[in-house]
Order: sequence, then C-alpha cells, then structure tokens
Amino acid sequence: MSLYPTHSTPSNWVVVLISSGIIISVGMGIRQSFGLFLLPVSDVLGEGRTLFSLAIALQNLTWGIAAPVFGAMADKYGPARVCLAGGLFYILGLLLMAGFLNPATLIIGQILVGMALASAGMSVALGAVAKVAPKEKTGIALGLVTAIGSFGQFMMLPFSQALLSNFGWQLAYVVLAICIAFVTVFSFGLRVPKGQRTSSAELADTITAKQALSAAFKDKNYLLLTTGFFVCGLHVAFIATHLPTYIIDIGLSKTTGGWALALVGLFNIIGSFSAGYLGGKYSKKNLLSCIYLLRSIVIALFVFMPPSTVMALFFGAAIGLLWLGTVPLTSGLVVVFFGPKHVTMLYGMVFLSHQVGSFFGAWYAGYIYDSSGSYLTMWSIAISAGIFASAINFFIQIPKYREPATA
Repeated sequence: MSLYPTHSTPSNWVVVLISSGIIISVGMGIRQSFGLFLLPVSDVLGEGRTLFSLAIALQNLTWGIAAPVFGAMADKYGPARVCLAGGLFYILGLLLMAGFLNPATLIIGQILVGMALASAGMSVALGAVAKVAPKEKTGIALGLVTAIGSFGQFMMLPFSQALLSNFGWQLAYVVLAICIAFVTVFSFGLRVPKGQRTSSAELADTITAKQALSAAFKDKNYLLLTTGFFVCGLHVAFIATHLPTYIIDIGLSKTTGGWALALVGLFNIIGSFSAGYLGGKYSKKNLLSCIYLLRSIVIALFVFMPPSTVMALFFGAAIGLLWLGTVPLTSGLVVVFFGPKHVTMLYGMVFLSHQVGSFFGAWYAGYIYDSSGSYLTMWSIAISAGIFASAINFFIQIPKYREPATA
C-alpha cells in the first residue's frame, strides 16, 4: 500500500512552495547576516567575541529546542498560524536589540529570533511543502524551496553590510525588522487543508505524535541521521558567525568577508536544488556522505592555503555548493523512513541535533578565539567532524521498499 495518497491541486502546492521560499529567503538571509554584527556590537559591549558568540549559540539552541514543538503545532493547527507567530517573534527580537542593547537584551533578543526561526523557518516551511507536493516531485520541491531561500542570503548580506556601513548597527536592525514584517504576510500562503497528504498506511493513519517519536528513537538509521546532522549545524553556525571576522583577521577586507558569505548563499541555490534533484534519483544517504566529506576538503584547502581574496571568495562559492544541500536530503529521508504525516515534528527532532551542533559551532569558536587568539583549533574540529559525519551517513541502511529502485 502506498504511503502517499492523492494530494493537492498543482496550483495549491505551488502557492505553498513559493510562499515558503519567500519566507525562508528573507528570514534565513537576515539570520545569516548576523555575523556581520559581531565586531560592531562586541565593540559597543566591550565583552570580546565570546558574549556575541554565546548569544548566537543560544539563538541556535532555542531554535532547535522549539522546532519540534512548533513542528507538532504546525502538523496539528496548520503552518500558516505558526509561521505568523514566528514573524512577530522575529520583529520583537530585532527591535529589542536595536533599542536597548546590553548583554541581557542581546541574549533575549537572539532567543526570540531563535523562537522565530523555529516557528517561521526551515522545518515548518519544508513540512508544509512535504505535505502538499506530489510524491514524484517531493525531492525536487524540497530542494527548490531551500534554493529559493538561499537567494535571501545572497540578497540580504550585501544589503545588511550596506546598512551597517552607512547607518550603523542600530538602524540596520530596525530596517531588517521592517523586512520581516513585510514577508510575514506570506504566512497566509502556507494554508494546508486539514488531512492534506496524510499517510494511507494503516499505522500512519492512526499513529499519534508520541507514538511517532517513540518509533523514531528506536530506529537506528534515524539516530544515525540525527547524529550526522549535528555536524551540519556545527559547520553552518561556525562559518556564518565567524567567517567575516576570520577573513579580517587574516588581513583581508570587510567587503571580502561580506561577499564571501553572500557567495555562500548564491551558490547554495545551485547546491540545494541539485541535492534535491539528485536525491530523487540516487541514494540520499550516500549523497549526504559525499557532501560532508567534500566540506572537510574545502575547509582544509581554505585554512591551509595562503590567504588571499581569491581564496576567500572561492571558499564562499565552494562551501555554498555544499551548504544546505543536506536539508532536502535529510528531510527527504525522514519522509522515506516514516511518511509525511508527522514529518514536521520528526524533522524538528533531527533539526534539534543540528542546532545543538550550531550552539557548539557558534559559541565555542568565539571562546577559542578569546582564549588563544586564533580560530585554528575550531577549523581543525570542523574538518574532523565532517569526516565523521560522512562515515555516519554512509552506514545508514534504507530498506528497499522505502525508496524507489532507482535509488
């Protein structure tokens, strides 16, 4: 019996896909630009880099902890309502940091942003798309949403850099809050009819969220996938938070740092779409294994080759190709393992592991720098972790009946 019944009309799922892409594009683009604020905000607070790194780390951890909760709410009440609440969290967090900056409000503001990303971010948006996209187009739809979202990083990073250079960090936060207010309107495009694309398998029709979680945590392959995704979070948070500052540390310009991160977003459009497309034709777990291994190789080349503007931009482009390609593959594997009914919640649990890794990547890098005056130890950890994640994903086993024969 098929896990996928007839689902939405083409027009409906395309609206969900486009709305998801726009929301992720601006929301994630702004979030990825926070690394540009590290030096100016740290200079104002006079606390070194550890405090700002800790605030970003707590944002990531909050995002991860809240993602399964908001995911379950989105599965039950619909993603539109949950996403609308997330927009309000995001606006409040940005305005709080803009108007009343001190160590406490920096941390509270970033925690609010973490709640926003959990309720109006990747997991809820991808869950909505997974519920309504036709079975044969699920992989490419998830990759396309991630790719559209990546354009926000390419768009918002130069925009945020221009705001910082011309108006300062406070006004920059205010303008970014206005941008969030605008895209929150697209939450209404995430309306998914109740029962849309629920599983037709006997157990999946009746299984509760608690039972789904229990089954997931008894599944060795789900646990391997979750463990590997920890490394993705470590890589993404470390690079997004500290790459611009690291580039300045090695003698290059602020502009180079901003453009390197922007190129991550631009080339992630190609990488995410390609990963989603290839995930529909080839083994998702083997593709994940290759992505993590290639990340380690690219990082090693960047860190141990002589520093130059060309090398920094090459790193941004190369790591961008490998940046969020893990997302459609990972969320796709969750659907393969358990069907789409509880996918938002179950992906949210995998994403919690990702965000624990993000906490470590963002905070520990700042701590290491303030302790030693160098990021070299953290780069070495990132390289080793990528090799480990590659091995973890390689050993995932997919029962033959769960994936098409072409996989």
